[in-house]
Amino acid sequence: MQERTYQFAWFRCALAAFALSAVAGCSQQPTSQVINAHVARTGTVESVREVVEQKDPSGLGMVAGGLIGGGLGSLIGGGTGRTVATVVGAVGGGYVGNQVEKGQTQVSYQIGVKYDDGSWVTIRQNSPTGLRIGDRVVVTDNSIQLLDQ
Repeated sequence: MQERTYQFAWFRCALAAFALSAVAGCSQQPTSQVINAHVARTGTVESVREVVEQKDPSGLGMVAGGLIGGGLGSLIGGGTGRTVATVVGAVGGGYVGNQVEKGQTQVSYQIGVKYDDGSWVTIRQNSPTGLRIGDRVVVTDNSIQLLDQ
């Protein structure tokens, strides 16, 4: 009877951790980020670079790996051996899941703009802009837009 209660408690904990990690990954990421721009200003695109960056781990890989490893470990042995296998599986799975998540990359775009007054700004966006060197643009606190020619 105690083992059945233990298995049900393990299942509830695993289900709660999965639900929490699924909700944590739902936050909206910004599509662009303007650095050092305070008002709408006009300028000329001087550079456009594609940058490959390592993603910041969210912890989802570690949680998922730990749950899978712990679940697989609980299938081995019985009694104290099963408990040890579950703990080792959870720790090992968490480590592997975290390493996999840390290995993921994302592409962003850095646009260098020289304002009409001679100052510079670098704009980082997560999606391609279609802007080219020499394009005239307007930069605001949250966007960069091509000027009408």
